[in-house]
Amino acid sequence: MTNGKRGRIGILTGGGDIPGLNQAIRGVTLRALSEGYEVVGIRRGWAGLVELKREAGADNSEWVLPITKELVERYAYAGGTFLHSSRTRPSTVPAKAVPGHLKDKYREEKNDLTDEVIANLEFLGIDYLVPAGGDDTLSYGVELGRRGFPVVAIPKTMDNDVPGTDYCMGFGTCVNRTIEMARQVTSSAASHERIVVLEVFGRYAGFTALLPTFAGAADRCVIPEAEFDMEKLTELLVADRNGRPEGYSVCIVSEGAMPSGGEMVFMGGEKDMFGHAKLGGIGQNVSNKIKELAPTYNSGKKIDMISMNLSYLVRSGAPDAIDCIVPTAYGNLAVDLILKGETGRMVALRGGSYGSVPIDEVVASKKVVDVARCYDTDRYRPKYDGLAGLPLMVLGGAG
Repeated sequence: MTNGKRGRIGILTGGGDIPGLNQAIRGVTLRALSEGYEVVGIRRGWAGLVELKREAGADNSEWVLPITKELVERYAYAGGTFLHSSRTRPSTVPAKAVPGHLKDKYREEKNDLTDEVIANLEFLGIDYLVPAGGDDTLSYGVELGRRGFPVVAIPKTMDNDVPGTDYCMGFGTCVNRTIEMARQVTSSAASHERIVVLEVFGRYAGFTALLPTFAGAADRCVIPEAEFDMEKLTELLVADRNGRPEGYSVCIVSEGAMPSGGEMVFMGGEKDMFGHAKLGGIGQNVSNKIKELAPTYNSGKKIDMISMNLSYLVRSGAPDAIDCIVPTAYGNLAVDLILKGETGRMVALRGGSYGSVPIDEVVASKKVVDVARCYDTDRYRPKYDGLAGLPLMVLGGAG
């Protein structure tokens, strides 16, 4: 490969897919090309920089992709990421995941392949790296920055929980889809006078449950930041149902929500390289318990339930307007920082203005719902007072 006249920028996308990633890649690419840079895509997130072979004549097309204007325009409004993604963390690669050509060199149970990553970046002639991801993906970007490699990060997660920014790519589309699906299912719920429980993503932060409820898509929501009482939740939802002429009520449950004295619900015990086991099932558990308890608050009569896990439905498909606009801006902001030589930073939206923050903010704190200000722990719903000073996507500030 031959560098552009100003150098070469590498882009990768890590973690879960979201609508807006292709827009961010497009934003970086079009601006970078116009400024005289060459752009290279690293495929499958950090895995591409682990699996690459530094050998003359090696076929690395599975891991590296030259990015052109024509390519990014083709995928501009498609969901997901055409560069593909993974949950690889090069600093903690299990022995079984070490690439074959490196197994003689790395034999520990957990292996730090950061030296290989840096060598591979140099082999590719990449001068600047732009990773787009959530706090897990970007936390490794922090490590690379501390090792001296120029990194400019773009925050992405449908949970909106990356510290340092009010808005993460994918969040707006997730909220829109959740509202739409919650409204759709009410026709069936009303026809049969049922209670609806919808499970959404949100391991530690409840923004994806709180915002749709704030917008009127649900009567109640339970979030990871505050334990809930099943008896009280059932009583509220039965009252909501019986007080509505159509005879239904809706509750949105974050996947990381926990009943009082309970624990998170996991789908098996296997963990990714960031130490996370896959969550799922709390919504069905809540639904089953409400069905069991409901007669106590409904004059002894049973109430039928609808339980749905929205999961991938709200992270798939084309981006909404916000997730076209913000990723495009973030991509251009990333190139602005490169042009100014300001690396080790993450582009961000704070207080309604675009800017950037030190990438170290990703690992310096946690971004979760401010329960005292934004969530009514007695009524299991958002608070509607004290909104002044909160960002546009209310209840989702920088943390």
